[in-house]
Amino acid sequence: MPGLHLTADLYRCRCDAAWLADADRLGEWCLETVRAMGLQPADRLFRAAPGGVTGAVLLAHAHVAVHTWPGARSAALDVYLGEAANGQPAQARALMAELVERFQPEWTEQRSLDRGDDQT
Repeated sequence: MPGLHLTADLYRCRCDAAWLADADRLGEWCLETVRAMGLQPADRLFRAAPGGVTGAVLLAHAHVAVHTWPGARSAALDVYLGEAANGQPAQARALMAELVERFQPEWTEQRSLDRGDDQT
């Protein structure tokens, strides 16, 4: 289970409001972005939730999750690329950078966590 887990909380997003509220548009863009990073999605699910969008792109031993709050112009992002998904730290960071850029936040709080033990 070794891998890199990145999170980002985005505040005062300056993107077009549809990116925070349109589940289909956001889900399709996330899927395309994951593929553009050379990763192979296994499935995706994006739904309009009360007050925003919640969704995920699933990969083998990896995921991208997005939750939005249009009224607050904020979003929470989560990228986990496990070693078994051939995820490299640079690839995970590049994917997170693309996600953050889509929302154009005024500021972010980002965290990085090395997961698991590489003694398999």
